[in-house]
Amino acid sequence: MPGLLPDLLPEVRNTARALILRDHQVLLLLKQGGRYALPGGAQDTGEALEDALQRECLEEIGTHVDEPALVTVCDVFKRKDTLPPSRRHLVDFIFLCRLPADYVPGNGPRPDKRQLDVCWVDVEALPELTFTPEYLSTWLPPLIRAAEQGSTTVAYAGAFHDDPTA
Repeated sequence: MPGLLPDLLPEVRNTARALILRDHQVLLLLKQGGRYALPGGAQDTGEALEDALQRECLEEIGTHVDEPALVTVCDVFKRKDTLPPSRRHLVDFIFLCRLPADYVPGNGPRPDKRQLDVCWVDVEALPELTFTPEYLSTWLPPLIRAAEQGSTTVAYAGAFHDDPTA
């Protein structure tokens, strides 16, 4: 595969992301350029995946999450804003999580460098949004539907490329 992707950076990075639902809304990060993302980020070497999830949520949304349950895993080949252009291979682990009842959306103490805000977004509005990584635009709505119907079966979602020509 690396021979087919000459712009691929070395090393695979695991990411832990939180899917947080409440009243048919999903908690999202608003990033520069009008893009949205799930809270979460890269796992550090020697760090357990759930510990990475908790650290990233505390940094980005200002709270730990409760009852994380792994719901999907996928490979992502995400474009990076570099010169020359490059891509990073991520393995996304998405956890369905709950928040403390008194949580009010807002940036945590160490938000992502491109993070502008934290907000609840109605699930019906998701098709109109642009996501990073891009695969969330198509994969998130069915994942949310399954979660709202009580299905938490872990599924490998496949491989997604930000560049569809890859």
